[in-house]
Amino acid sequence: MSKIIDFQTDPTTYHHWRVTYDGAVATLFMDVDESAGLFAGYELKLNSYDLGVDIELADIVQRMRFEHPEVKAVILRSGKERVFCAGANIRMLGGASHAHKVNFCKFTNETRNTFEAAGAESGQHYICAVKGACAGGGYELALACDYIILTDDGSTSISLPEVPLLAVLPGTGGLTRVTDKRKVRRDLADVFCATEEGVKGKRAKEWRLVDEVVANSKFEEAIAARARDFADRSTRATAATGIILKPLTRTIAADGSLSYSTIDVAIDRKARRATLTINGPDDDAPATMDEFERQGSQAYLLRLARELDDAILHLRLNELEIGLLVFRTQGDPQRVLAHEALLLDNARHWLANEVLLYWKRVLKRIDLTSRSLVALIEHGSCFAGILAEVLFAVDRSYMMEGDFEGDNRPRASLTLSPANFGPFPMSNALTRLQTRFLGEPVKVEGAHAHLRKPLEASEANELGLITFTFDEVDWDDEVRIFLEERASFSPDAMTGMEANLRFPGPETMETRIFGRLTAWQNWIFQRPNAVGAEGALQRYGTGQRGNFNLQRI
Repeated sequence: MSKIIDFQTDPTTYHHWRVTYDGAVATLFMDVDESAGLFAGYELKLNSYDLGVDIELADIVQRMRFEHPEVKAVILRSGKERVFCAGANIRMLGGASHAHKVNFCKFTNETRNTFEAAGAESGQHYICAVKGACAGGGYELALACDYIILTDDGSTSISLPEVPLLAVLPGTGGLTRVTDKRKVRRDLADVFCATEEGVKGKRAKEWRLVDEVVANSKFEEAIAARARDFADRSTRATAATGIILKPLTRTIAADGSLSYSTIDVAIDRKARRATLTINGPDDDAPATMDEFERQGSQAYLLRLARELDDAILHLRLNELEIGLLVFRTQGDPQRVLAHEALLLDNARHWLANEVLLYWKRVLKRIDLTSRSLVALIEHGSCFAGILAEVLFAVDRSYMMEGDFEGDNRPRASLTLSPANFGPFPMSNALTRLQTRFLGEPVKVEGAHAHLRKPLEASEANELGLITFTFDEVDWDDEVRIFLEERASFSPDAMTGMEANLRFPGPETMETRIFGRLTAWQNWIFQRPNAVGAEGALQRYGTGQRGNFNLQRI
């Protein structure tokens, strides 16, 4: 799987999904084109999916929020006659590299989280209407919705058959959502997850696996009624029209470096490093939200969020040997804060709210990226407000101290704003500063006392906001030594260490999915019992069961 995976798509190029709109209710049909897999070597039969199907789905969920603010309820259903969704395509999984399988699962998890976030944060609720076999990742699609309706037709069933059938785990949050979200009793969850054929009808409702079971003759009526209920109860602000998410401006050089309108990504393959330079806004902030709406997807903070999101996804899936991401900024921090202030001051405006929520998702994407992350706060930088959240997401930060000969840029600084104290919590439900100062909460209050004040190296260091400061004499050598050392460590050890250190504090459904589940699935995907020549994943469809090493480890 060496082709470049492109995360940019639009409704004119969809192969696998159809959407219809009827006022406050949209219907999203999963109708997978089995011949349009992302790679050769498998067919997407029975509404099974690969990464390409999910890239389209993520685009739909995003466009629903920005382009269709009138929508308050989304009905998710199958476009096939006798199957809802067979889950992730098993042939694809059997032929995919280990890295692709793991990154595929992470992206599908992040996409499912956007369903839940759309309902909880934007009042755009997803209702899943299940008719036909709903297995594995298909049921995980349903689990991510706010409400599940199951038809009682004698054949429709839901299942998570990965453990007995494939010797792997449900990869998209199924185990966690069954217990944490739907609060299924532990012993019943054990039975459900160890049963290939799954559960039907009233038992699914009794076990809390679905919300409603209706006779097939009343299925359509029930779907329409629930959609109306959710639309009527929605807190989503009414807006007449949305904004169009126009294609991103991006070029890829021969060496793999990328250039966007707001970000440059320089690739150094020998050093196993990518340097992401975020450029501050060239223009003053819009004066009003009306002006912001007129700018649409070209408004600076929305454009930057989209481009940063695309860059992170591109590096994750297409640059697997790039182990270190270096974040830099250049620009006017006061302009950054002015663009941000317009959104924060108008957070009840539907578009301002959606842009801020998008930044919340992008920052979480950075948190969850299995690369070493470092920020360099150099002269001329604009780590302020939202961009300072990038600084607090990394594993280490290095800041220039004092003047550097021949460097006429403004001295390195970072500036805190209200954006750093609430709007963008991590997966652990804490802000990045609360997470940083988990053992010293008083330091969060101390940092808040310096709101909107440009902090140079000595003050930032005293407040604990950065890792190290270096002057002109030591800067180049200290940064070089760190970058070279980090790239020399085992990627596996780095991924394990960083994932453990990034999320101290309370455990949530998200941290369980991205911490426990991802780590276990990562390990299981490498075990012979699953992917070996005689493993269950390789023998699927041959009539032979996997030949297991029976040691419990």
